Amino acid sequence: MDLKDIKAIIDLMRKNALSEFELERQDFKIKLKRGVTGPMAPLDDPLPATYSLPLPPAGASGLPAAPGNAPPPVPAAPPPLEIKSPMIGTFYRAPSPDAVDYVEIGTEVTPETVVCLIEAMKVMNEIKAEVKGVVTHILVENAKPVEFGQPLFRIRPT
Repeated sequence: MDLKDIKAIIDLMRKNALSEFELERQDFKIKLKRGVTGPMAPLDDPLPATYSLPLPPAGASGLPAAPGNAPPPVPAAPPPLEIKSPMIGTFYRAPSPDAVDYVEIGTEVTPETVVCLIEAMKVMNEIKAEVKGVVTHILVENAKPVEFGQPLFRIRPT
């Protein structure tokens, strides 16, 4: 497991409000906890590779509390969303080599908008946006392999 996978797990923990995650595979074990302030309790049977990454509690921004007479904060623009690959396969921007691409930068999408195809085991799978917004980045080249969870597009929510 590499750092990219660990960051993806942390992102899933934040999105799903999970406070703890644990994964064991052969001689590898990772345990993630949010809001841990003290030392970890010892494990009964520790494995050679054990990592513990404390995460800030949900909603903690690390900023000091604003005094009561301060003006209300200006709402920031919503962070960009990513459409990620739900599977391993080959990424295609259009339904066929001579067809128009499903989306371009600047295209408005809805949750039902098909944004690309991913071919897996000779099956073409339509990938829908599942969000409402505007395409700001296309992160994968046409006809290139993609991994599970790999970002394909960035979307500015509307």
